[in-house]
Amino acid sequence: MTEQVSIYLTAMILGIMLFFSFVIAPVVFTTLDEDNARKFIRRIFPFYYNVNLGISLIILLTFVFLNNLGIGFYLILAISLLFATSNYLLMPLINKYRDEKQDKKFKFSHSMSVIINFVQMILLVLLLI
Repeated sequence: MTEQVSIYLTAMILGIMLFFSFVIAPVVFTTLDEDNARKFIRRIFPFYYNVNLGISLIILLTFVFLNNLGIGFYLILAISLLFATSNYLLMPLINKYRDEKQDKKFKFSHSMSVIINFVQMILLVLLLI
């Protein structure tokens, strides 16, 4: 049963990520003006990352509890570390570069966050197959 819960939670993270990437973000930027979109995104991203980090840590603990330290353990560990990195290191830099109008650094950092998000989705799919 514990293993089944980790599968459901993995699917939940993937669903959250897909919904956020393909519904929330596009709607925000096509509905709100730039100032309000920026305010909204800066409020929701920490929530997004922390929720997904929390769920991924629960999955990680189920792997430890089941003494399943194979490839799945390392995949969810990488996913967890990437959520933490994105939230606590990359997002503050992205916001700083945007505020300081350092466009090249902003675009690079933002691109890195998009790539990390995409890699995480691939890793989640690998966990589910």
